[in-house]
Formats: sequence, C-alpha cells, structure tokens
Amino acid sequence: MSIDVTNETLLDLAPVIPVVVLDDAGAAVPLARALVEGGLPAIEVTLRTPAALEAITLIAAEVPGAVVGAGTIVRPEDAERAAAAGARFLVSPGLTPRLQAAMVATGLPFLPGVATASEVIALLEDGITAMKFFPAEAAGGRAYLKSLAGPLPRARFCPTGGVAPGNAADYLALPNVGCVGGSWLTPADALRDGDWDRIRGLASEAAALRRD
Repeated sequence: MSIDVTNETLLDLAPVIPVVVLDDAGAAVPLARALVEGGLPAIEVTLRTPAALEAITLIAAEVPGAVVGAGTIVRPEDAERAAAAGARFLVSPGLTPRLQAAMVATGLPFLPGVATASEVIALLEDGITAMKFFPAEAAGGRAYLKSLAGPLPRARFCPTGGVAPGNAADYLALPNVGCVGGSWLTPADALRDGDWDRIRGLASEAAALRRD
C-alpha cells in the first residue's frame, strides 16, 4: 500500500525517521522491509555513498510500505537525481536559494535544514513550515527548540544530529517537534551482518515513542 505524503504530513508518518548510510545497495530492500515491519515507514537514505541512488530506486520499487527519501541534498543536481531515482521526499542539512529552488522544482516534499531563528523566519516567509533542525545537539538542542516555539509557533521540526534513544523522547515531547531523525536504528555491524531482526527490533522500540 502506497502512503501519500506532503510537506504537511511528512513529520507525522512516524516518531523517528531512520537516517541510513548504505555502502551496498543489495542491503536496501531487506533493510527497508525490516524498518517498515518495525513501524517506521519513512526512511532517509543519505547521498553519501555511490550506492545511495540505486538503493532508493530499489526500495521505491520493491517495498510498497516504505516512503523512501533522499538525504544530504547539498547541490541542485542532488535533488534532481534523487527525484529521478524514485525518492518521495528530500532532506538537506542547510539551504541556499538555488538549492531551495531545485527542491521546490521536483514537486517533492522536503525538509530544509535550519539552525537559527533567521533561517526559520526566511522559510516561513516562503510558506514552508516543516524543517530539519540540524545539527540538533550542537546547535542548542531541546532548549533551543523550546525557545523557538513561542515566537515561531508555525514552524515544526525534525531534529537530527546527536539524537539517540536517550534523548529522543525529550525532543518528541516538545510541541514544535513532529519527529526526530537518527542513525542508531541501522548500526553498521547489523548492516554488515544482515541482522534484520535486530534492526526490526530497534525500529519497533523507536515506533513506540509516538506521542498519544
């Protein structure tokens, strides 16, 4: 079953978006299936490896319950290539006018990276309310996001960067946080060993963080 996703609903698909770095596209489908079965349909595959675009294509074609996105979008051509590969959403660590225009041009939902109030305001001026707060812990963490909620209540965030099982629930308790992004769901050794049961279990634990 395909899940519809928009800028407005992207942050509400699951409490955690796994941030995945894949060196082997052959692991993409079983990994995505394990995450979806654990309750996490949104999957961000970062464009940090040569295998990333092929992995996105395979997940999009073979895992109907997954909403696969592309992360580490840092150049306009990254957005174009990710969309062509089958990505359903885009995530960037930061933003420039050219990069924003390229992501908008794909027609895909996207989470632009922000770390300051001025960056948030600039996006709100363009009608963009869903954002990635990155690097979350280094940029001020939960206290910083809490301070933004009062003056900028329309902005909603997916904090990523330093978010882990020990602090994910604290972030999710904030009114302006829709979900968090994290790499702890796909440990390198589990990927190497094809330990999909372990990843399924980690996904299930993360899915249980959802607020009522």
